[in-house]
Amino acid sequence: MFSLNRISPLAGLTALFLVALPGSAAAQTGGSATDPLVTYGTETIEGLDIFYREAGRPGAPQIVLLHGFPTSSHMFRNVIPLLAEDFHVIAPDYPGYGLSSMPGVDEFEYSFANVASIVDELLARRGFDRYALYLMDYGAPVGYRIAESHPERVTALIVQNGNAYDEGLLEFWDPIKQYWESGSKEDGDALRGLLGLDATKWQYQHGTRNPESISPDNWLVVQPLLDRPGNQEIQLAMFYDYRTNVLLYPRWQQYFRTHRPPTLIVWGENDPIFPAEGAHPYLRDLPDAELHLLNTGHFALEEDGPHIVGLIREFMSAKVAGRASEQ
Repeated sequence: MFSLNRISPLAGLTALFLVALPGSAAAQTGGSATDPLVTYGTETIEGLDIFYREAGRPGAPQIVLLHGFPTSSHMFRNVIPLLAEDFHVIAPDYPGYGLSSMPGVDEFEYSFANVASIVDELLARRGFDRYALYLMDYGAPVGYRIAESHPERVTALIVQNGNAYDEGLLEFWDPIKQYWESGSKEDGDALRGLLGLDATKWQYQHGTRNPESISPDNWLVVQPLLDRPGNQEIQLAMFYDYRTNVLLYPRWQQYFRTHRPPTLIVWGENDPIFPAEGAHPYLRDLPDAELHLLNTGHFALEEDGPHIVGLIREFMSAKVAGRASEQ
C-alpha cells in the first residue's frame, strides 16, 4: 500500500518505469542513457520532489524544454542529447507528471500558475537565467507565465503546438469548454475518456505520416502514470484550470508585441488538439517570427525530432546569437 501524500514515482514506481523509460540508465534507449552529457536529478520545491533532465555545457546558450499533456520530460528524451551538443538544456517534470511528486488534489492545488511558479524556482536553482523557452501544449501556458514575469530572461520562444490564441481552440475543446462553464462533476467525468490508453495512443499516432514508426515506449511510460490512483483527478483539475490560460491570452499577446522575442514556430499541422489555426495568429503579434508547418501530428518530435533540432540550431545561430552580440 502507499499513500497519495506526496507520492513520488522515484520511490514507489522506480522499478517499473526505469525498465520502460527511454532515457533512463536501465532502458539505455535512444542513445541518451549512455550519453555523458545527460544527467537526471531532483530538487525539493514547496515540499515536492521535482524531477528534471539536464544536459550540455554550463555557459552554453540555455534552452528550457517544457512538456505537454499527458507526458513529461520523457517527450524530449531523443532530442536532449542532440541539443546538448550546442546548448545547455533542462527539461522538468511538473507536479503530478513523470517522475515528480504526485500529491493528491486535496493536498496541492493543481493549476498552471502553481506549476509555473515551481518551474520558475527550479530554473533559478539550476542557474538558468537567460534562456529560450521550448513551449509545447501545456508548456505554453506554463512558459508564458514565466516569460511575462521575467521578460529580461527570455532570449527566444520556440513554439511547438502550444496555443495562445482563441483561433486554436476548435472542436476538440468543446467538451472541455462545457466543463469550464459548468464545473460539474458530470461534465468532468465525461472527460475521463481522454485519459485512457486508446486516447493516449491516439494523441501520439494521429496525424503522423507513419503511425507504425511511433515508439510504443511512449504509452508504456505515460499510461501507467495516468493510471495511478488519484491521477485522473489531477488531470481533471488541470483541464478545468486551463480556462485561466484563455483569459490570459490577451496579456500574452501584449507581451509578444511589447518585447518582440525572437520566435521559431514548428507546428505539427495535422494536430486536432492544437491545430494549425492556432499557429498562424502568432504572426499578427510577432511578424518576424519564423513559421514551419510540419506534416505530422501533436507530438511532432516523435516523427520530426532531428529536423526540429536542425531548425532550432539555425534559428538560434541566426536570430538569437546575432541579437545577443548587438546588445
